[in-house]
Amino acid sequence: MQWPVGALLLTKLVLVLAQDGNTTAPFPSSTYANATSPDPAAAESPDPPFSPPFYPSPWGSGAGNWSNAYKKARTFVAQLTLLEKVNLTTGVGWQNERCVGETGAIPRLGFRGLCLQDSPLGVRNTDYNSAFPAGINVAATFDRGLAYARGQAMGQEHRGKGVDVQLGPVAGPLGRAPEGGRNWEGFSPDPALTGIMMARTIQGIQDAGVIACAKHYILNEQEHFRQAPEASGYGYNISESLSSNIDDATMHETYLWPFADAVRAGVGSVMCSYNQINNSYGCQNSYTLNRLLKGELDFQGFVMSDWQAHHSGVGTALAGMDMSMPGDVLFDTGTSYWGTNLTVAVLNGTVPEWRLDDMATRIVAAWYYVGRDQSQVPINFDTWTTDTFGFQHYYSKEAYGLINEHVNVRAEHSTLIRQIGSASTVLLKNNNGTLPLTGREKFTAVFGSDAGGNPYGPNGCPDRGCDNGTLAMAWGSGTANFPYLITPETAIQNEVVSNNGVFHSLTDNFAATQIQSLASQASVAIVFVNADSGEGFINVDGNEGDRNNLTFWKGGDVLIQNVSAICNNTIVVMHTVGPVLLSNYSDNPNITAILWAGLPGEQSGNSIADVLYGRVNPGAKLPFTLGAAREDYGTDLLYIPNNGNGAPQQNFTEGNFIDYRAFDKANVTPIYEFGFGLSYTTFSYSNLRVNKVNNAGAYTATTGRTLAAPVLGNASNDTAQYQYPSNFSAVPFYIYPYLNGTDIAAAANDAEYGMPDSAYIPAGAQDGSPQPRLAAGGAPGGNPELYDVVYQVEATITNTGTVAGEEVPQLYISLGGPYDPKVVLRGFERLSIQPNSSTTFHADITRRDISNWDTTAQNWAVSNSPKTVYVGSSSRNLPLSAPLS
Repeated sequence: MQWPVGALLLTKLVLVLAQDGNTTAPFPSSTYANATSPDPAAAESPDPPFSPPFYPSPWGSGAGNWSNAYKKARTFVAQLTLLEKVNLTTGVGWQNERCVGETGAIPRLGFRGLCLQDSPLGVRNTDYNSAFPAGINVAATFDRGLAYARGQAMGQEHRGKGVDVQLGPVAGPLGRAPEGGRNWEGFSPDPALTGIMMARTIQGIQDAGVIACAKHYILNEQEHFRQAPEASGYGYNISESLSSNIDDATMHETYLWPFADAVRAGVGSVMCSYNQINNSYGCQNSYTLNRLLKGELDFQGFVMSDWQAHHSGVGTALAGMDMSMPGDVLFDTGTSYWGTNLTVAVLNGTVPEWRLDDMATRIVAAWYYVGRDQSQVPINFDTWTTDTFGFQHYYSKEAYGLINEHVNVRAEHSTLIRQIGSASTVLLKNNNGTLPLTGREKFTAVFGSDAGGNPYGPNGCPDRGCDNGTLAMAWGSGTANFPYLITPETAIQNEVVSNNGVFHSLTDNFAATQIQSLASQASVAIVFVNADSGEGFINVDGNEGDRNNLTFWKGGDVLIQNVSAICNNTIVVMHTVGPVLLSNYSDNPNITAILWAGLPGEQSGNSIADVLYGRVNPGAKLPFTLGAAREDYGTDLLYIPNNGNGAPQQNFTEGNFIDYRAFDKANVTPIYEFGFGLSYTTFSYSNLRVNKVNNAGAYTATTGRTLAAPVLGNASNDTAQYQYPSNFSAVPFYIYPYLNGTDIAAAANDAEYGMPDSAYIPAGAQDGSPQPRLAAGGAPGGNPELYDVVYQVEATITNTGTVAGEEVPQLYISLGGPYDPKVVLRGFERLSIQPNSSTTFHADITRRDISNWDTTAQNWAVSNSPKTVYVGSSSRNLPLSAPLS
């Protein structure tokens, strides 16, 4: 929206002053003036962005390795009645069953309602489960094997609790702005790193027999204004949720990229997001759901809404959503856009039966695809309480009985959690071999509230909604209960005491006198600091999900300065959700070592002790950039509405230039660059070899037409067949598919019922005839020729130090075009190398890796611009290079 210039200047002045800690954030934009993309297509338009319609919703075909699952699913769905199909697609309502989301059941065929449960790092709101490291830590490992192992372990725990769908992993938010509240749930602002870790996590979860859910699709990059009602609760006067506005090329080359990897990996479900995309809600955006996800990416699974992200009935069904979660319009209202209303829509023909059949088929196909028919166990927990006995229908207080069996699903996963915690710890500074410590230092002092425990216990704050004690997990629905939490204070004390050493700790950040006294005695001072964030429904210390700034919390900067001013051997350990401003710590001679430990989960203390005391040689790399100033990132958040009481408009005018790409474009030197990380040994790079694969063939667009939409039933229009059964006892507020009378108009209970289709049904939305296939489509993940290997790269990596260590060679490509980033990550491998030994780094370059999105042809294309491959240890240390001929 264009505002009058005078009004804009006045409003900008008043509102920026009112941002309460966010006065450096740009307004009304969220991209800094010098950080916009050179591509004119990414520039802000004078007109409100518009998401073009795309209909009909593509029907699943069983493409890729889905054919067997689809055969079984179609056989199953063909047996279902109209009511049973609707029941399968609609949640029963908030707090009406034991999982955070459950669909209706099909008792006639022994098919229970599907149990959907958070979170991306463990089983939420239960007990006897593990608390795994966050996704951002997995990214820091740069280790595909650990990503898979974590996914499989989480899947096993969900399976053991009776969960059918684990609500994770996360590629949205990707991490456009470092202040984003839920960036830590995902992996990295780099789309290639996120895509690889996303895919391996999905494969691990689904190999354990549980459906994974790739979320939040798409451009869900901040918590502020993601839901208008939530924003109203914070005092903002807006009527619609934020719109993330983006150009076509940036969508494909950055934000859609990891979701393509997820689909190619076979993900069974995708969760559409709260926000709008180009002013169309994520769960009824026909362009992003029908064209991009189900058309170009040929997604074969089902799309579920985020909880309360469902905004209409017929519109969402035709736009490509397949499952309504949790089913009610607003929590605990007993009303639904689907349920009864979806039954009505099929009976009156506004939603064609083939579309309902496709919804049901996609859901059941995902169930078969991961083997739920072989691995399902009864639900044995309750989301709403850990009491052993209680009400099965929590909100209505009905059906009292056994609801929690307290099944221990942890197995030996603590070993893996500890391993990932240490494998994801990034060593940023290590002056004169300060680390590793021996455990026999004369006097070890630990400082900081982040070293100790939460006074209320590790689960004392619901959904981890506080910053008390050590930060091993951030807040929101992306959490799990800790079975225990090993604090750094405990682990380091155990280390020192086992060596008969002296250990003191001080966990009050503001005890200045005591800090000065203890620091003056210490031969080594280890200072723990943190920075927290989370989901927007929780406000912690004035941070409404998103962070207000990039500084340390709880006076962490003052603590570091006070200790390091006295002790000349100060080690700083950071538990943060992402980037923080490090001031001059990298240059301060009294700060001899700095480590980033992220959100390491239940084994936090043991993991950091393993690195500090040399049992593990650090090999992790930064999955983001650590800059000197907030504005160096080029992007920020929108903290105050910029569109009156309408939908706030967040324009992604930076295009593809986020994180290290923005630093490179602006030629800004970071404190520590993306991909950086030290070791207790050293490595050299040599002998780059690039081989062109001559049998790759030319890229060809997908052509032809689909088959017609399968129709797996023929529902009767006799409304008497869809009434509540006789002697049926309905649970209050429960969502059912039944009609409440034989008059279909009355059953709809909609004042606008009876409008002509032409008034609200988009052209082509009901068309089940064969449709043209998209040029960029053709298989799950997109045109299969995108994944042809066109170059193979090798380099020699040598451990030039005296101890064994792990190094992560990284492959970057310069695409060479005028609108392209300087370099983009395209490959990596974590290698273990013995001292004075060498090994070979291997990486394949696919056609997709060297392609750009052609907005005219609506397909991927390799430009004529000169391309160069680089190999090195970080995004700014790339000693090896060669042209790609």
